[in-house]
Amino acid sequence: MILRNGLAAAGVAGAVALVALSTSATAELAPTDPAAIFSIQGENASISSARLTDRFYTNGIMLGWTSPTDYAPAVAGIGRTIFGEGRQRVAVDISQQLYTPADTAIVNPSKKDRPYSGVLLARFSETSDTMTSRSTIGLSLGIVGPSALGEQIQNGFHDLIGQGHNNGWNTQLHDEPVANIDISRVWRLPTGSVLGLETDALPAAAVDLGTLRIAGTASVNFRLGQGLESDFGAPRIRALAGGNAFTRPVNGGIGWYVFAGLTGQAVARDVTLDGNTWRNTNRGVDLTPLVGQAQAGLAVLAYGARLSYTHVIETQEFKHQRGGPHQFGVLALSVRF
Repeated sequence: MILRNGLAAAGVAGAVALVALSTSATAELAPTDPAAIFSIQGENASISSARLTDRFYTNGIMLGWTSPTDYAPAVAGIGRTIFGEGRQRVAVDISQQLYTPADTAIVNPSKKDRPYSGVLLARFSETSDTMTSRSTIGLSLGIVGPSALGEQIQNGFHDLIGQGHNNGWNTQLHDEPVANIDISRVWRLPTGSVLGLETDALPAAAVDLGTLRIAGTASVNFRLGQGLESDFGAPRIRALAGGNAFTRPVNGGIGWYVFAGLTGQAVARDVTLDGNTWRNTNRGVDLTPLVGQAQAGLAVLAYGARLSYTHVIETQEFKHQRGGPHQFGVLALSVRF
């Protein structure tokens, strides 16, 4: 309880910290980069367990494209107005997230359990880089409900691997359009070297505001390896306060790092927990406003590509949540073109 409340209280601090983003001191710009980056990320609870199981946040996938630097001068002014000077990139990604209750075998899950829901989003973002910080503003538009194709994707995949269906999708949240704005910053703070290896700290903060989610997030990750200036940490789909899908070239062509960190979130609204906004489905739970996460993993960078794995342990997201801390794994690949 102390850990959870302490981590999540940092989420409140993160929201407050973002107010000062536009007044940050001028820093050295990141180098220009003519490459575009294509990325794919997968998040799944089964990655982190020897036993295949679906519960809570059960699966996420994202495909994305990031422009070369200074690719869209028409929108670069938005980032400079908010964040100050920085090397600008724009990005577009499409993601799907699937959520299920703990018991997926029964047709009518308990109303005290997380409701079935799928989320399908398109996100448009602009990022501003200096050598010591990365700032991002994004707009997500999409839908929650059957049109997000959660049932078809999940049970279709189960058919491919010979696993039984999740039987309660007929109780999922109804279709509802969602829109969210997010703003975040991550700082890169070199902390010296250990046995000839680079180390740094990556404190980050974010706010998320809209009909999908209202939350403040703060995190810090610590890294050890080589080529740390190539990126700002390993990416995750749901964690705005942290890494990003794109990287810069590594001196010497090859780099790597291991990392570990903590994240705290203060959550005021989450449609996948609270239930539909405009239509009463009698599906929804009482969310836990303070949520903590611990994460650790490994990233390898080689000749324009980065492959990373992150293991996440998350505290209770809603009241009456069963089964202890939730765990899931994140596998992400970015390739420069």
